[in-house]
Amino acid sequence: MHESAQGPRVTPAAGRTAPTPRPVPGPRSAATPRPGRPVPGPARPAPPAQRAHPVPGPGSAAPGSAPAGRSENRSAPQLQLIPAPAGGALDAAEETVDLLLESGRAPGDILVLTTGEQHPWAAHELSFGEAAYWAQQDAGDDVFFADASAVDRAKPRPVVVVAVNGDAGETVARALPVARDRAAALLIVCGDPQTINSALGAGV
Repeated sequence: MHESAQGPRVTPAAGRTAPTPRPVPGPRSAATPRPGRPVPGPARPAPPAQRAHPVPGPGSAAPGSAPAGRSENRSAPQLQLIPAPAGGALDAAEETVDLLLESGRAPGDILVLTTGEQHPWAAHELSFGEAAYWAQQDAGDDVFFADASAVDRAKPRPVVVVAVNGDAGETVARALPVARDRAAALLIVCGDPQTINSALGAGV
């Protein structure tokens, strides 16, 4: 009857939970790999030291005003332009994602589109097949990177970041208006302002 005589019971690692099969995403340092499986090989290049146009914090980005009660405003997200040359647009977009995560945005809130060369994470994940790649978008628990040519397959998210990192013609003109439609709260475009304004103007 006196089972407590067996002595004190040691509780296993108080405060620690068993690791989930996939790491829970969150603010990541420059040395941490992008979402999904770690990309083998060299880490992503460090973004250029040009943070001239920082992304606004939670106040101005209105992270709390998700699409829930604003369905009528869905086609008019806040628009933010981050000037960058085509060669630096992807770095600017990555830096923007890092700032959004640091400001409190959930990783699953963010979709990143590239108009030129694919983001290394997307290229790596596609090597496992399209079904597995798009399933990660459906899971909605991490930042998702996609080619702008596949923007029609991209699902709406609160924040869409577009890197105009190449193909300053048809793809940009077609992708930007659709990207604006996919952004429920905030559209951030990194690239040449003239190209961006002309593409968005054509899509109005």
